[in-house]
Amino acid sequence: MAKVKIEYACTACGFTSPKWLGKCPDCGQWGSLVEEVAAAETKYRVASEGFPASKPIPLADASESASERALCGIAEFDRVMGGGVVPSSATLIGGDPGIGKSTVLLQVAEGLAREERKVLYVSGEESEAQVKLRASRLGVSGPGIYLMSETSVERVIAAASGLSPFALIVDSIQTMFTSDLPGAPGAVGQVRECAGRLVFYGKKAGVSVFLVGHVTKEGTIAGPRVLEHLVDTVLYFEGEKGHPFRILKAVKNRFGSTNEIGVFEMRATGLAEVADPSGLFLSDRSGETSGTIVFPAVEGTRPLLVEVQALASQSFLAMPRRTTLGADTNRVVLLCAILEKKAGLSLYNQDVFVNVAGGIRIDETAADLPLLCAVAGSYKDQVIPSGTAAFGEVGLGGEVRTVPMAESRLNEAAKLGFTRVILPASNAERLASKFPLALVPVHHVREALALMGKGG
Repeated sequence: MAKVKIEYACTACGFTSPKWLGKCPDCGQWGSLVEEVAAAETKYRVASEGFPASKPIPLADASESASERALCGIAEFDRVMGGGVVPSSATLIGGDPGIGKSTVLLQVAEGLAREERKVLYVSGEESEAQVKLRASRLGVSGPGIYLMSETSVERVIAAASGLSPFALIVDSIQTMFTSDLPGAPGAVGQVRECAGRLVFYGKKAGVSVFLVGHVTKEGTIAGPRVLEHLVDTVLYFEGEKGHPFRILKAVKNRFGSTNEIGVFEMRATGLAEVADPSGLFLSDRSGETSGTIVFPAVEGTRPLLVEVQALASQSFLAMPRRTTLGADTNRVVLLCAILEKKAGLSLYNQDVFVNVAGGIRIDETAADLPLLCAVAGSYKDQVIPSGTAAFGEVGLGGEVRTVPMAESRLNEAAKLGFTRVILPASNAERLASKFPLALVPVHHVREALALMGKGG
């Protein structure tokens, strides 16, 4: 029996200490160190069996596996992955319970199995019969999909070695354990060790590994932070409770952009792709309400039209509230200060509420101008014409600055029937082509506020 020792591991970052500490010295969180029984020695016996030792090779002789991507047939998923699944890659998918992680991976497995590839789906939370029941509901019946209900990482790797699949899906990594380490599944040491072995096996055997990760109440993947460093791609499934739409985005991708998003709609038959998210998010929009305007956002290479809503109402509190959903609260506070100082709007006694419809979150500075227009429109009770969109960054002096990808934003607005766009004057001067839109170039927020209510 291996000698054991007691150590304390941080559940947030994986830092270990021989004694208990109230505050983690690595990530700074309080009360995050938990007691664990750790083995004195850790061996990668199972993961390294059957593979020759690695040897240095010239750079010119290394194969470019990233160029040989496998399409799973789900365009939204392939886009977020950077153009398909890269052989020997490791992908971590996180999200709230019931958001659709297992559902989308079953659909991905079916798409990969269509090209006569083998896919091994390992569930540590459900039996084979339960997975089969869900697959039947989703209409998944790929002949190349193999099911396995197991929590021992040694047995999973042994089964995968015998099957030689193209992809290995583990749902979830928090249920896996290794007999080389004491402790329950889900412990920091167990999660780190099991993930390391599965990723090592995938790299050596040429298997694409998908790991499902549970999330904490803060929305981050449970377990040590090193879990995200081990894999090549980290995807998050997001969505509002009671809302049928799901957004898949990459926060790390060694083989593609981290700005791409995929939009899905949850149905009884599984997750369905949303080919035109702009039209979907604007389908319920009413053009006769003050404090609303459309913003042509850009997520990766995809332009996306979203509705920005604001409500300014008299406050009876000593400190008026600034509440946001889908936008950065600090940014909204800053923009309210600009409206007071540079545009003469008295918001010191107004509660300001900002919402981005459809559950979308916008983080780019190009949303400054539509946010300002929405807040000002609500404060003045002024209706902005329904065919108007706006984009532009706003500086502290009230100047409207250039933003990237202006032509893509204008093309998307024209495609959905918008007739008028308020944009930075510097962007309007640099346009390389004509657009079937009435362009309203502005230099300062005062110009934008004076023109936003006028028709084209």
